[in-house]
Amino acid sequence: MNILLQQMGEKDIPALTVIMKNAFDYDTRIHLGKKEGGPPGYDDGSFLRKWGLHPAATSYCIYLDKKLAGGIILWISQNKENRLGNIFIDPAYENKGIGTRIWQRIEQLYPDTKIWYTETPIFSHRNHNFYINKCGFHVIKIENPKNPEEGSFVLQKIMN
Repeated sequence: MNILLQQMGEKDIPALTVIMKNAFDYDTRIHLGKKEGGPPGYDDGSFLRKWGLHPAATSYCIYLDKKLAGGIILWISQNKENRLGNIFIDPAYENKGIGTRIWQRIEQLYPDTKIWYTETPIFSHRNHNFYINKCGFHVIKIENPKNPEEGSFVLQKIMN
């Protein structure tokens, strides 16, 4: 599959919101046994408007073979310590190595990065596998470790 990253804009929010809702709800179902769930505004576009269109964010729509399949929000800083704020793809494309290829593309786009940071829910074992085993991140802190719904892993990847 060909991967294309294109700058996210207001026109993309409705379609991306549907994909984001499906992705987060799928993760919540398989890990928590709940019908739906995600960060505030994940299901009505307000999350993407607030963070994806934030003036300091660098956000992309992810296209697979010219079909919109997800999005990614990055925070690129002058000190070259960058943050992956959010990445999501349609569950139909998961477990096919596409997420890993998308992350590799991001690393190629920002070769001067010294450290990447991200955070992921403590309950999402698939995310842990993705970030740690596929992308090379390491857990550096656990927030709220006794709360499966509010807890999170803080991760970093030190680049060569």
